[in-house]
Amino acid sequence: MQKKRTRHSQEFKAKVAIEALKEQKTINEIASQYQIHPNQVTRWKSELIEGADKVFEDKRTKKQDDKPGEDKLYQQIGQLQVELDWLKKNQDCSKQEKRANIENGLKIISIKRQCQLVGISRSGYYYKPKGESKENLDLMLAIDKKYLQTPFFGVPKMCHHLRSLNYKVNVKRVRRLMRLMGLQAIYCKPRLSIPDKAHKKYPYLLRGITISRVDQVWSTDITYIPMEKGFMYLIAVIDWHSRYVLSWRLTNSLDGIACIDTLKDSLRGGKPEIFNTDQGVQFTSEKFTSVLDSKDIQISMDGKGRAIDNVFVERLWRTVKYEYVYLHSHSNVKELYEGLKSYFEFYNHQRPHQALNYRTPAEVYFESTNNTCQQAD
Repeated sequence: MQKKRTRHSQEFKAKVAIEALKEQKTINEIASQYQIHPNQVTRWKSELIEGADKVFEDKRTKKQDDKPGEDKLYQQIGQLQVELDWLKKNQDCSKQEKRANIENGLKIISIKRQCQLVGISRSGYYYKPKGESKENLDLMLAIDKKYLQTPFFGVPKMCHHLRSLNYKVNVKRVRRLMRLMGLQAIYCKPRLSIPDKAHKKYPYLLRGITISRVDQVWSTDITYIPMEKGFMYLIAVIDWHSRYVLSWRLTNSLDGIACIDTLKDSLRGGKPEIFNTDQGVQFTSEKFTSVLDSKDIQISMDGKGRAIDNVFVERLWRTVKYEYVYLHSHSNVKELYEGLKSYFEFYNHQRPHQALNYRTPAEVYFESTNNTCQQAD
């Protein structure tokens, strides 16, 4: 008999999407917590972001006699405020503490609603969340390490490599995990399909150019970060001349919102002449490129299968993973964030760089920017 499809309420979808939007848990953890598929979490998060502007639509054009609807709206806003205040008290607790904090005598928020707010199912208090298995997480870590060394390895070669490490895997399993990690073999691909017209592709502008000053070229990319339970994605913007990391951000999904926020953070202190990315959908979207166009920044994009076109970011990922990520194990996103924050502080201000005559990226970047400001004065 075919299993009946579960229909989730709008309230449930909003709760899951808000949880994903907080970026405090991985997509797998959220999916396990609410017993849904990870793709649903990602889709609901995107729908919430895209529809957020509708919440603030101008209500002044409504008729004056529409009082019952307004009263109901005010009641809903008041109820949401009460729930938000209650949720803040239980937000950073463990699951056991959240169960203990459910208030039976609280009239304004029902037991069912309290469970929904803290992410606990009434019928599954003792349900053990299921994410990727320990074996799959170990496989993903092994894939990530090998991919940094040989990014040209496709699924068959990666499968052979894992088997040489005594992992019992098949091609389908490796392909699924690599897709989940956002990894793809680097090689020149045939033109099998016509690109989406809505996503304009820009030419690569850096071939043969000498990078001789800061703020001449910036670039960005996304990489996979393994954790004890699940994984996150790391986005960074780097200055090519100084190797200085201008901004970075953790996200639990491969949507373009976090990429745009990271770009805007980096542009608060200045702007480059050229900004380079790969041809990922996050960077070819109109929302991303419009931010650069509004600042009169030239846009450059890697050629297909040309990882070396964005070599400085690829080197950064290798450094971050071998010097920090692979040496530490994090059980939650907060620990990972604090650890990366300390490492990037070390990378920018304390770690000498051989290509910079053993100066730090911060020394080179701010020395050049200070000299530019003095010349302008």
